[in-house]
Amino acid sequence: MNTQSKAINLADKLATFDDHWQPRTVATFNGHDIMVVKVKGEFVWHHHDDTDDLFLVLSGRIRIELRDRNIELGPGELFVVPRGVEHRPVAVEEAHVMLIEPTGTPNTGDADTAARRQVI
Repeated sequence: MNTQSKAINLADKLATFDDHWQPRTVATFNGHDIMVVKVKGEFVWHHHDDTDDLFLVLSGRIRIELRDRNIELGPGELFVVPRGVEHRPVAVEEAHVMLIEPTGTPNTGDADTAARRQVI
């Protein structure tokens, strides 16, 4: 995927799909996927043994639930869940989020239950 030849409009990319919790890769960067995702409702509790998990809210509000506290995020705010820390993202209303993860990282922490990688 050659993304160096033009700017990437994240809102345009988000407008190409409607499903929730199905990240779409819009670019790659040093072995990482830069993804956009629409979220609504509760995701599964999970963790990533080998990588941190970055959430940057583009629109709406999300809550990152940790076992000992909750992190509330609005537009323009980000939070990095450290590797190995169990967490669950939650959005009462639809929110749009950018994620950056090493390519191939399963979104559920388990390759058997993860959403398949989709490039747009």
